[in-house]
Amino acid sequence: MPEQAVPNPEVLVETEWLAEHLDDPDIRIVEVDEDVLLYDVGHIPGAVKIDWVADLNDPVRRDYLDREAFSRLASSRGISNDTTVIFYGDKDNWWATYAFWVFKLFRHQRAKILNGGRKKWIKEGRPLSRETPQVPPGRYEAPERDDLPIRAFRDQVLEHVRAGRNLSDGVSANAAEVAGLHLGGQLLAAGWVNPLADDDKRPAWADHNGFGRG
Repeated sequence: MPEQAVPNPEVLVETEWLAEHLDDPDIRIVEVDEDVLLYDVGHIPGAVKIDWVADLNDPVRRDYLDREAFSRLASSRGISNDTTVIFYGDKDNWWATYAFWVFKLFRHQRAKILNGGRKKWIKEGRPLSRETPQVPPGRYEAPERDDLPIRAFRDQVLEHVRAGRNLSDGVSANAAEVAGLHLGGQLLAAGWVNPLADDDKRPAWADHNGFGRG
């Protein structure tokens, strides 16, 4: 099978590279799982945990963290503005990429994803630890959150659909079928596609509906 091009390859780091940089003081490894108990079962040595529900969302408003709360979160995990943050997790990095995206709302520049996530690290027989690392606090001063470059709002979605363009929601394909969610005749709940998956593991609807690799 010919090698597939990966959009924005500079965002990915390989397991081999990370294994050689576990003790790098300029790097903070962050595990973000759908199953929030997995971290305690075993995590990459030195990794800290971020809970995608409890840590990344405002506790009162239906919204993400504001600047002050994000600064406190990052600092508490030993992250400063110039720290390289490596995200990984279960479910093909589903919630790790969610956390990556939230960091991008605050324009954190040095953010990367571990290619293959938790599954690949374990499959290769690499070490896990149950020890919660004692990391020194970081000094993070976040700018005001900037949603517009990477977040779509209602009016933008409506304009997109009226133009006849495809729209995808990150729910499972089964949930889409059960709920029957469609908007203006366009596919809304299509299920999440791993852009790095082999062609034989990608759902047929992905390419049919225009959700290519980029």
